[in-house]
Amino acid sequence: MKTINKIVTTFFMTMVMSIAFADTVKWDMANEYQDTSIHGQAQKVFTDTVAQASGGSIEITNHFGGSIGYKSKEHFDAVADGALPIANTSMGQVAGIEPMFLLSSLPFLVGSVEEANLLWETAKPAYEEVFARNNQVLLYASPWPPAGIWAKKAVDSTEALMGLKIRAWDASGTATLQGAGAAAIQMSWADVVPQLATGGIDAVLTSAEGGSNAKFWDQNLTHFSAVNYSMSLNMTHVNKDAWDGLTDDQRTALMTAAQAASDAAWGALTNRVAENYKQMRANGITVVEPVPSDFLAALSAAGEEVYADWIGKVGGAGQKILDDYRTAKAN
Repeated sequence: MKTINKIVTTFFMTMVMSIAFADTVKWDMANEYQDTSIHGQAQKVFTDTVAQASGGSIEITNHFGGSIGYKSKEHFDAVADGALPIANTSMGQVAGIEPMFLLSSLPFLVGSVEEANLLWETAKPAYEEVFARNNQVLLYASPWPPAGIWAKKAVDSTEALMGLKIRAWDASGTATLQGAGAAAIQMSWADVVPQLATGGIDAVLTSAEGGSNAKFWDQNLTHFSAVNYSMSLNMTHVNKDAWDGLTDDQRTALMTAAQAASDAAWGALTNRVAENYKQMRANGITVVEPVPSDFLAALSAAGEEVYADWIGKVGGAGQKILDDYRTAKAN
């Protein structure tokens, strides 16, 4: 009898273990940026929290630095189609697919962490609707510190910018810089260092964070001009079919992790610029600040056409977000 009980117990334990194993969700998560970036650090919080909150039933493997083979501009369609279950994406790079995603990259729209967060919260329902239309679920956003110009010289005048071969991450930055006289091109992050090494570009529009993580000083970029162009967003999004295949508890675990990652990213932003500047100066980078107001005015004027073009593509929904944001900022 004891033998039979042992056999029955073993059988049921094996069945339970098999069911648990079958229910374990294993996802690969794409991110074009380094694990040391603010987005990479927040993503680690996300995946660690998911594992804990789901009781180990969701296992997410991080693939930083584009190591899974997808660039940010390819993430949106890949997640929509299910080729990727989940991704952390620089949203300006997919604005050609859905122009609403250009919002956080519009020039000189935000001037502080608080304003960047206010814009995110104002626009979040619109972002969620775009993802829903494309078979995806938005989980959280992580912000970039303010973007400036990395170059081999101070770029603090229209004369210094004129003809400069500079990379921008999206159409907004490209158009603004071209309007101000630069020879700007849109380029994925993975292509930046190779293009710097071969002379394809001489400068980069990105944050102190981005350049520090890529060690731009190794590419002989000696100056960072803090023009505070924008504070763009990365967003983490998941395939809707994969989301629907989860249990209620697993979906709750994902949202718990998303909040933890969001808190980590936005919370780190306040001190991140100071930390970046310290590292940059230790590596011989000259931080140019403040940038002359007449140069900033010229850049802002060059960016006005970007706003008009964006409103033309997104229509009243975009104008309402801008109006609501500016009203909230004034109160």
